[in-house]
Formats: sequence, C-alpha cells, structure tokens
Amino acid sequence: MPQYVPPVTIHTVTFTAPGTVIHYPQVTGLADKTAENKINHTIIRTIQDMQRAQQAVQTGSQPETTGNFEIKTNERGILSLVLSNYTYSTPMAHGYTIAKGLTFSMQTGNTYTLSSLFKPGSPYQAVLTAAVKKQVQERNLPVLDAGSITVAPNQDFYLADKALVLFYPLYSITPYYVGIPMFPISVYDLQDIAAEDGPLTTLAADVV
Repeated sequence: MPQYVPPVTIHTVTFTAPGTVIHYPQVTGLADKTAENKINHTIIRTIQDMQRAQQAVQTGSQPETTGNFEIKTNERGILSLVLSNYTYSTPMAHGYTIAKGLTFSMQTGNTYTLSSLFKPGSPYQAVLTAAVKKQVQERNLPVLDAGSITVAPNQDFYLADKALVLFYPLYSITPYYVGIPMFPISVYDLQDIAAEDGPLTTLAADVV
C-alpha cells in the first residue's frame, strides 16, 4: 500500500515581455531541494522549447503569446501538469496552440516518459494505440488518416482522475477545428502492463 504523500506547494510565476505573457508553475517546499530544482528547471526549459517551436510555426509579424498551465495530479508523490502556449501572428489565419505534458516524481525530480510507466517489454504501445482508435470511433472524431494513428514511446500525456490521458498536437491526427485531441484511459485497465511501483500502480492503489 502506498503511504500518504502531501501535495507539493505550487506558486504561479508570470513572465512578461512585449507581446508575451506566460504564467507558469514553480514548486516549493520539497524536502529534497535537488529534486525541487530539477522539477523547476525542467518546467522552464520546456517553456523555452515551446517558445522556439512557436517561432517555427508562426511566420507572421507582431506575435502575441499567452502561456498558461494546469495542475492535473498533485498527490502520492506524483506531480502531473500541462503547459500551454497560444501564439497568433499577423496575418496568419488563426493562432496556434502547443501543449506539453510533464509528470514528475516528487521524490527524485525525474520526469516520467510514457514508456517508463509500463513494464519493460510489455506491448503498451499496441494496447494504447488500440484504446485511442476505439475512442476515435466511439466519439466519431474526424481524423486526417485513421491508419496513421499510433502511440509513440515519447507520446505526450498527463495523469488525472485515475486516468492516463494521451494527447496529440494540432493537425497531427485531427483537423484544426477539433483542437488538441485527448484520450483518457483508466489506470485500472492498464494494471497488467503497468510498471511495478510506477505512477499507474500508485494511482490505482488505496492510500493508507
């Protein structure tokens, strides 16, 4: 049984520059300051990477950028969040949103990749791909190419509400008007292939 781990304290920091307002989280109060610094540095580095990615997409002039975040899980030694960056440049037809999921171990400050959530050698990609395709069909989502839908080892995801939520960039599998497509999968449905003592196992277990 996992032991109770209190939520970590999150402070909102705001970065402003001409045409740019970015709100992002910073962690405080962790007993291990090395882990705390690692989490905070990863968040800032990811935001910088997202800004560079927007510069490649938005080729117009006078870009206006707004950045935000959502905390999805903050319990049991797991911190999972989503960073978002919306940028519009004149005379583009519309703005572009980039979202990145980050899931951390509060004990080590390390970032979980999708592949690290599962047992080595398990067919997690096939299992998750099948789950995504099933939801596409059940939800009648318009897709650009149903045959090209896959789940990669570095797939974006977050953990929330006893679910692993996979998501894809704009234009990758659905038209722009759909937005960022998200696919929640119950952690209980993944226990056979979940890594022992990993986040999927921890979230599915009762806390004592």
